[in-house]
Amino acid sequence: MGCHLIDPAFRVLGLGYPTEVECSVGQVFLKDWSPEYIPEGCPPSSNVQIKFPATKRNNSPVTMNWTDGGIRPFHPDLIPPGDPIGDNDSSNGVLMIGTKGVMTCGTYGLVPKVYLKNGTKLEMPPLPAPVAGTPSVPEYGHQRSWTNACKAGFNSKEHLELTSSFDYSGPLTETVLMGNLAIRSYNLRKQGANNRMEFMAARSYFGTAPL
Repeated sequence: MGCHLIDPAFRVLGLGYPTEVECSVGQVFLKDWSPEYIPEGCPPSSNVQIKFPATKRNNSPVTMNWTDGGIRPFHPDLIPPGDPIGDNDSSNGVLMIGTKGVMTCGTYGLVPKVYLKNGTKLEMPPLPAPVAGTPSVPEYGHQRSWTNACKAGFNSKEHLELTSSFDYSGPLTETVLMGNLAIRSYNLRKQGANNRMEFMAARSYFGTAPL
């Protein structure tokens, strides 16, 4: 679910490439002191911490926590106990915690809400019914738009109208991939003058990370 849940934070905060990724994973013990180890698969749960530099839309560094396998964030005090976090059934969700309040949304950015520190709660009104005669987007319309942009070329009108061109989707996709790399290597960090991501030697679910 990473791409579908990380996307709102990337879009709202203008995030790009991360500078550090670290991971802690859960384990299932088959018997005392003998955790299950399946190198071909993934751990039952993980908590990935991803750090980003400040952006044009956010003037301070951002720390993102991406959890799965049943690991959930603590319920923020600003959100009433009876309110879901993210999706209406709280099965998946996004929390963006800032200095003025908390923003939440569900999968694909649905059911967005804002909880301000002054007690105000903002919700998106229901979408109006489509007006008769309004042209509908054809099936696979986003794929057609992408193809038209490729034909028109870089910086064309078609390219600039895309909602997920490579300059946006590239860093997002690589962030998800780096989170999965951290599951296998524990920690990656930008090091040295070349500004490349390097593995930090540490023990992980899958063994020792290379230097």
